[in-house]
Amino acid sequence: MVSQSLWKTSTMLWPFIFVLCLGNVVATETANSQHTGNVSVANSLETTSANILALQTHNSSIPQSKMAGPKASNPPMCLESAGIRDAFKYINITVSLVVFLVGIVGNVALLKVIYANKCMRTGPNYLIASLALGDLIHIVIDIPINAYRLMAEDWPFGLVVCKLTPFIQKTSVGVTVLSLCALSVDRYRAVVSWNQIKGIWVSVWTAMKITLIWVISILLAVPEAVGFDMITMNYKEKHLRICLLHPVQTTQYMQFYKSVKDWWLFGFYFCMPLVWTAVFSTLMTRKMLKNAQNALSEHVKQRREVAKTVFCLVAVFAICWLPLYLSRILKSTLYDEKDSNRCRMLSAFLVLDYFGINMASLNSCINPIALFLVSRRFKKGSHIINVTELFFPHKT
Repeated sequence: MVSQSLWKTSTMLWPFIFVLCLGNVVATETANSQHTGNVSVANSLETTSANILALQTHNSSIPQSKMAGPKASNPPMCLESAGIRDAFKYINITVSLVVFLVGIVGNVALLKVIYANKCMRTGPNYLIASLALGDLIHIVIDIPINAYRLMAEDWPFGLVVCKLTPFIQKTSVGVTVLSLCALSVDRYRAVVSWNQIKGIWVSVWTAMKITLIWVISILLAVPEAVGFDMITMNYKEKHLRICLLHPVQTTQYMQFYKSVKDWWLFGFYFCMPLVWTAVFSTLMTRKMLKNAQNALSEHVKQRREVAKTVFCLVAVFAICWLPLYLSRILKSTLYDEKDSNRCRMLSAFLVLDYFGINMASLNSCINPIALFLVSRRFKKGSHIINVTELFFPHKT
């Protein structure tokens, strides 16, 4: 059964969560890799691709013979160092901890409600469970990573973890985005098929949709694993190891991916679910107005409630993810490496970036809360929740 599979998958995450809490695995997006919370790393990663080639790259997986390129003059030194205040770091860590704990409890509770209530095992709710599982992975990976990299300046882990971390991150975000799109289409189809009454068990088509969502998300995340690499450099008498999307890619595809990455992420992972939902919500509203005579039907009321829930999830998604994508787009369009005041701008982008990361993580934390507040069925199902039993279930 799909519900049992999703529930067992979520419970298997706990050993991984424990390891991450202890180890705080470090890696994140290219923009983050260009400036961390430490001043020295922020300055060292301002350089262009040609400048990084001049640095030592002993631990890079890209062959040295393929890294040769034209020499370029170094950009002018910054008038002041890039960095962020310690107070912001502590506030960020505190917020991250709260989001981490609430997000884990909320998403596990959501999966538990769907798993424990047979009446909740419907097609749309399985998609919501898939979304919750993607959110759970996003919280488990992103929160410890960004909390660690805000305080650290060196990468203590190997190349495999460097490539695996952004791959898992992009997969989880892809699952969230595609699940929202699938929910929008599912709600429209439910409204169009007024006389269709589905059983409480998930259909083969729903199982195929969930599988397709995860497969597509994994495939779209492959360039992250291919492009990310470790760079070892000497900077201000320090031997630093950095994990980032390598500035020198060896294939035309990866060069193209690197050049359009920010706009690709903004278009596919942000704009697409919003446009998708807007289109199908409009079509669904028109269909509902044409069938106003069915307004008193109990099935129609349930479908309207689920449609309202989907709209709420997408609205929360838009609000929470906008700051992060706005930060990335502004940096890609406004940042000038030849400007001597660029470090001041980098400091501002760094704060906005971490604010955006926290907001993005907050989305995964808020989704279960929004569902329990908006949906009567989830609210009724939440009475079975026992926080202790979520993590330490009794054996029967």
